[in-house]
Amino acid sequence: MIKVGIIGGAGYTAGELIRLLINHPDAEIVFIHSNSHAGHRITEVHEGLYGETDLTFTDALPLNDIDVLFFCTAHGDTRRFMESHNVPEELRIIDLSMDYRLKSDDHDFIYGLPELNRRAICHSRHVANPGCFATCIQLGLLPLAKNLMLNDDIMVNAITGSTGAGVKPGATSHFSWRNNNISVYKAFEHQHVPEIKQSLCQLQNSFRSEIDFIPYRGDFPRGIFATIVVKTQVAQEELERIYEEYYAEDSFTHLVRENIDLKQVVNTNKCLIHLEKHGNKLLVVSCIDNLLKGASGQAVHNMNLLFNLEETVGLKLKPSAF
Repeated sequence: MIKVGIIGGAGYTAGELIRLLINHPDAEIVFIHSNSHAGHRITEVHEGLYGETDLTFTDALPLNDIDVLFFCTAHGDTRRFMESHNVPEELRIIDLSMDYRLKSDDHDFIYGLPELNRRAICHSRHVANPGCFATCIQLGLLPLAKNLMLNDDIMVNAITGSTGAGVKPGATSHFSWRNNNISVYKAFEHQHVPEIKQSLCQLQNSFRSEIDFIPYRGDFPRGIFATIVVKTQVAQEELERIYEEYYAEDSFTHLVRENIDLKQVVNTNKCLIHLEKHGNKLLVVSCIDNLLKGASGQAVHNMNLLFNLEETVGLKLKPSAF
């Protein structure tokens, strides 16, 4: 049984992570750390877990009692923790913040996108979980990069649910503003672009193109729906073969020949991809659940790989029928 600790246990991603882990046949949660909620039942914050757990939050950090530590912390907090605590050398770490996603000589974290780095993840101790937008967009582009086909600028539009803004209410996340509304934010400057470029360069050394990314805030709670436009003369049939070949061994990413929609992936760890050729332009449609494939589901996937488990264990989730 894998002994698990969680730091930053009160947010949306932590709630999803706890839900997955208490139903995981090979994992046992030892502690869920939260200074502000210490002593309170988990269900006082994550009310959807009533009847499933009697765990309470704690301010203790028994790091020697666990095998893997998940960070569901704000950006910057994981690095500060790592630099200020004596972390056991053999402890596996999966960080859901953006602190270690970019490769650097000052850390040994592996970028935790299984469809790109599965083998490296299996042999690592520290994993940096990808960003949600980054996951959705990269999965739409990796087969093209693998075949050295990204030689022009890439146009990306993607819309995300309100849970992507975190649990703390804000001016652009509360219901009365978000409902029946849509808006652009961080156009061309989103923080996930560098990690996307890093992954594409990993597969295509010659990649130097711009990624013109326009993110949107959507009026739905969860999910990311992205449309990507790239230029290519390659025929639709060959492109479909390229995508199917790239994802042939992947359990969660699927090419779909019919048009796709967001409800097909919400509450699952899937990424669905659809291709359409229009003249010399290829439209790639990619969608995920931002809290699962874009965060906690992917984190559990990485845990399964770290501990040599079958990668779908605890993640065979089904979308709602409606």
